[in-house]
Amino acid sequence: MDNNYERQPVLIWGNGKLSHSIAVCLLQANNTVTLITEDEQSTDCIRQHCNEVYKAKGKKISLDRLHITTQPCEVKNYGLAIIVTGEDAAEKKTAIYHVEQLVGNETIIAVNMESIALKELQNACRQPQRLMGLNWTEPAHTTYFLEIITNEITNKVLAAALLSLAKKSWNKDPYIINGEVSIRAKMLYAMAREAFYLVHNGYASIEDVDRACRNDAGYYLPFAGNFRYMDLMGTYAYGLVMKDLNRELSRSSKAPAFFQEIMAQGGLGMDNGFGFYDYEDNAAEKWKEMVGRFSHEVQHIIRKYPFGDEGK
Repeated sequence: MDNNYERQPVLIWGNGKLSHSIAVCLLQANNTVTLITEDEQSTDCIRQHCNEVYKAKGKKISLDRLHITTQPCEVKNYGLAIIVTGEDAAEKKTAIYHVEQLVGNETIIAVNMESIALKELQNACRQPQRLMGLNWTEPAHTTYFLEIITNEITNKVLAAALLSLAKKSWNKDPYIINGEVSIRAKMLYAMAREAFYLVHNGYASIEDVDRACRNDAGYYLPFAGNFRYMDLMGTYAYGLVMKDLNRELSRSSKAPAFFQEIMAQGGLGMDNGFGFYDYEDNAAEKWKEMVGRFSHEVQHIIRKYPFGDEGK
């Protein structure tokens, strides 16, 4: 098999909007993509994303290299297989099992994962050394984020190949974690836990927390990240604040009652109207359109101010 993964077809196994935008990301890179999904709206969603890219960038994305099917097809020499599932170990193991029946021995298999340890999923593989975690942010075709999770079992040559592919072809700014779980998830849920604590104990409303995040952290994080921002503002001062503030931060191990109530209702936010806010009819479509437009605009801004050494 040709080990130049940029030229190899890609298999995507998954349902939902993240798998759609991953497909668009790969089509932008001129990959040939097979999407195995039960989502009947896949074609329309992918076409809509492609139209948005054309409006924002004037770039046409051909769907000629996209094949969507509900049935696993014959074994092919895919360079990469991408699995997108819910955060359920059994569901991921089942998907990995089916994908292994469809790909060659040299295919990289990458699965989204946040709280489930990579080693647990590798234990279910015929070739555990080729399985890696691969986390995206939706919409995957406009954001720079990509997190690759490896461990001591992982084939480092394959990990390096995936990193290179993401940088050169997918317009990503990726990083590799040599551990078991997502660091993005750890940071995100640490912030969510503190937000829950503040609302539950009456210090702030849901709207207050969102405004604090958007109007402060939302301004600097796309520019610098946490550590660079502390360097910009004066590193020492943050250490002084932490001495007192860290003792006050939430250590709760469970969600507060108001969030458990949303979960009990099967809350999916805008998708079914059960979330932190009340939404009018068709609000989900309006927000989806705004997110798509914003993601293209903020991508342009981030590109103007490169991260790290590129920004010197």
